[in-house]
Amino acid sequence: MKKLTFIFLSLISLSLNGCNSTAGKNNEATENTEGQVVKLTAESFQKLVWDYKKNPQEWVFLGDQPVIIDFYADWCRPCKMVSPIMDELSKEYKGKVRIYKVNTDEQRELAGLFQVNSIPAMLFIPKTGKPQMSVGARQKPDYIDMINKVLIIK
Repeated sequence: MKKLTFIFLSLISLSLNGCNSTAGKNNEATENTEGQVVKLTAESFQKLVWDYKKNPQEWVFLGDQPVIIDFYADWCRPCKMVSPIMDELSKEYKGKVRIYKVNTDEQRELAGLFQVNSIPAMLFIPKTGKPQMSVGARQKPDYIDMINKVLIIK
């Protein structure tokens, strides 16, 4: 009986640790993330996209490539359907477009800054010009069309 209890507790412990693992899924903003979807915090957003505290009245894009920001939540089913599409696009547009994601539950300040009231929401940021928001889950060809029209990728 003691052996069975030990095995049962060991299995529970392993399964709980497996659920908490983030290896390869929640890439945080670092230098070598080309071709990957990268998770942003308010702090990394201010360094990589726009320092809204330094320039609150003026959009000053800090990136060297056009950007797509996927505003999502872990509980959102449509967000889960869009996530693999963003992964594919990140690889396909490697070196041309950076794709970031922002968890709206964890980064409420960023969600509020862009008035994200419905998710998934994609913010398309060209190198020059103003960002444009797209709300709702779409198919991959729709995102490619937005990349070509808004981000002007040739």
